[in-house]
Amino acid sequence: MSTRPKKPARAKRPSPEPKRPAKPHHEEAPARVEEPPRSHALAHRAASLALDKKATDVVILDMRGRATYADYLVIASGESERQVTSMAEHLEEKLADEGYRPIGTEGLESGHWVLLDFGEVVAHLFFAEVRAFYDLEGLWVDAPRELVA
Repeated sequence: MSTRPKKPARAKRPSPEPKRPAKPHHEEAPARVEEPPRSHALAHRAASLALDKKATDVVILDMRGRATYADYLVIASGESERQVTSMAEHLEEKLADEGYRPIGTEGLESGHWVLLDFGEVVAHLFFAEVRAFYDLEGLWVDAPRELVA
């Protein structure tokens, strides 16, 4: 009989921690209520300022995920070229007082279609007949819209 030296006893390894069961894919995290983005508040402010000058048919289009140049479009109509120009000047002046300066402005000279580009919000102020001709709402028919009274 051979006498082999005995192997030292191995230390037992700790058993691995049990794995947590994975969450089923159909469960979703509870919805978080988020504050409206800054651009949404700016769109509402622009719409309100247009209404100060008796704009009609004021609409806010939500362009997030549809266009890369703006989050919101504010569209409003005036009954005369002078009214459209007055709305644009009022928006530009009041928003500048609040720290918003337009990146670009087009159409102030004619008053047919004035565009004020504030980056995340673009305001389109139209003479009523010109608005009907260009039909921006029809172009962006799939965009959620909010009528502003």
